[in-house]
Amino acid sequence: MPTSLLAFLGACTLIAASPGPSTVLIVKQSLRSRRSGFLTVLGNETGVFVWGVVAAFGLTALLTASQAAYAVLRFGGAAVLVWFGVQALRQARRTKQAHGLDDGDEGDGAGESRGSAQRGGWAAYRGGLLLNLANPKAAVFALSFLPQFVPEGAPHLPAMVGLAALWAVYEVGYYSLYVWFVGRMRRVLSQAGARRRLEQVSGGVLLLLGLRLALDG
Repeated sequence: MPTSLLAFLGACTLIAASPGPSTVLIVKQSLRSRRSGFLTVLGNETGVFVWGVVAAFGLTALLTASQAAYAVLRFGGAAVLVWFGVQALRQARRTKQAHGLDDGDEGDGAGESRGSAQRGGWAAYRGGLLLNLANPKAAVFALSFLPQFVPEGAPHLPAMVGLAALWAVYEVGYYSLYVWFVGRMRRVLSQAGARRRLEQVSGGVLLLLGLRLALDG
């Protein structure tokens, strides 16, 4: 059992380390503040857990069996990625070199009303959740990934749900390192237009990923 658990956590590390839309969005939101970045992580991992539970109940198999359902989710996911990409590019246009990061780490929201901070936090969480749930590949991957680590003789459904929860919690810790690192680089990233360039890069990457998902039959 300990060996299987270590193998599972090792696989989770490799999955999290593979760059993808979620990584791009987490870094992008972390440019705003650690709070926004962390809430994006929580939203993304809520999606991971949801897909894990769906896979545990065998519902993901219905998605893989239905080309129409998969196509609908695929194009919907592509639209979400393109929307996030466009938003990032628009933000890059609005960002000025002298503009500081909002919702700062010290005081966590200084210069910002409580209502505005709550709306921004909900938007960050919702963005992470939506991006994950709109990705059909995440659903199919959960179906193929989790069963490999169910201990022999263990009840399938509880084991799958438990592994999905462990996967999500582990990735919360992993991606929080990204949020922390971007926070540590605040001064560098907010100087000389670095934030604007990063917004442009993240927006371009999200657009390309969206187009790739739409064209990937």
